[in-house]
Amino acid sequence: MRTTTLGSTGPEVGVIGLGCMGMSHGYDITGPRDDDTSIGVIRQALDLGATLIDTSDVYGPYTNEQLVGRALAGGHRERAVLATKVGLVATSPTGGPGNSPKIGNNGRPEHIRAAIDESLRRLGTDHVDLYQLHRVDPEVPIEESWGAMAEVVAAGKARQIGLSEVTVAQIARAQAVHPVASVQSELSLWTRDPLTEVLPYCAEQGIAFLPFSPLGRGFLAGRFTSFDDLPADDFRRGLPRFQQDALRANLAIVARVREIADRAGASPAQVALAWVVAQGDRVIPIPGTKTPKYLLDNCAAGDVQLSSEDLTDLDGLPAPEGGRY
Repeated sequence: MRTTTLGSTGPEVGVIGLGCMGMSHGYDITGPRDDDTSIGVIRQALDLGATLIDTSDVYGPYTNEQLVGRALAGGHRERAVLATKVGLVATSPTGGPGNSPKIGNNGRPEHIRAAIDESLRRLGTDHVDLYQLHRVDPEVPIEESWGAMAEVVAAGKARQIGLSEVTVAQIARAQAVHPVASVQSELSLWTRDPLTEVLPYCAEQGIAFLPFSPLGRGFLAGRFTSFDDLPADDFRRGLPRFQQDALRANLAIVARVREIADRAGASPAQVALAWVVAQGDRVIPIPGTKTPKYLLDNCAAGDVQLSSEDLTDLDGLPAPEGGRY
């Protein structure tokens, strides 16, 4: 796989990474978990060059970090650029979308200092390569949270630190305290908000941009044609774009992606990912999957070169029906 760097001074990574959340959180949460298959997917991702492995303490909660730790044991840790997050906490066992845990903010410095040690224990490592503030806590000045994140770097427990779902003003305030290595936000053919301000700022500052849900939570790959295709208690059942009327309208986007994919000799998922990669030199999408077949498809997108006609047509796709959340 082609490679880039995680920020201007960061390690080399594949241009496609792996998001691990769905292996134990959010999607089909009442269905059986196949941890052995998920472990195999993580290790196969490393074999394929998708070396950026992304998780969070809130996924599960906690079980996803434990799973990633098991996958990276036995010598695999050295092959991975390991990223986790802090700043969101489960406030009740259920009550969120799809009956998943209800989530709240906690960006207090004392929480961050304690949480990194617990994450390292679950991950089975003495440091992470990237520690990310999952969300800015509206009750805590970002300078205080970011200062605690900087302490994690000074202690050798993280190599770099990043932000998630932030504005340009918030990035700049954090930069005044400590360098920002990366920003993680949703970016896909049907979620383009970061293209206006955040992504150009990151490019100018040498900050890596890590798009999550680059396949529109699987929708842009053509995996759903109706609301009933979603598993029971799946996170997406609570999202506006997946409600039946909106979903039916959004299928027109998928149909157009499929046409362009046929012309490019690639799958719809590969075209959707290649468009994201084409948005910048350090744009590194982290599609999630727990299926070997989809992993192979996603990783192959790293070598798909879209023509100028393809990119123009993809840029011109209509906006989706329904909000993100």
